[in-house]
Amino acid sequence: MVHFIFTFMFWLPLSALALDIDKPKVTELIKTTTSWDGKQIVYPAGQPEITGLLIEIAPGKQTNWHLHPYPSFAFILEGSLEVTLKDGKVKHLQAGDPLVEVVNTPHNGRNIGGTPLKIMVFYAGIAGKKLTVEELGQ
Repeated sequence: MVHFIFTFMFWLPLSALALDIDKPKVTELIKTTTSWDGKQIVYPAGQPEITGLLIEIAPGKQTNWHLHPYPSFAFILEGSLEVTLKDGKVKHLQAGDPLVEVVNTPHNGRNIGGTPLKIMVFYAGIAGKKLTVEELGQ
């Protein structure tokens, strides 16, 4: 009987481990109710449309000043990004960093690394509406 109890004590954790191997690994990247500048996220009215984009920026290049009228989530796949707001606030991001983008706030993104910057961005927009509005004269 002692042998059975001893065997069962070691078998149970191993069987639980085997079950965990079969499950997908889930890693929460970010969970927030605000964009990176601290403003509340508000979903727009209208027909929702989710858009996913892969954005690539060459070393030393930038997006130019623009804004997004809808909430968006970005993930830096490769490279180094510097995002600047008109008030001078700056955010630096590296590969592996998540970002909840600012909404209706002009900003400029710049690749500050020596390799191409790759960003995966998902927008919660409205069908038929622009996701990005360029700031003229900047």
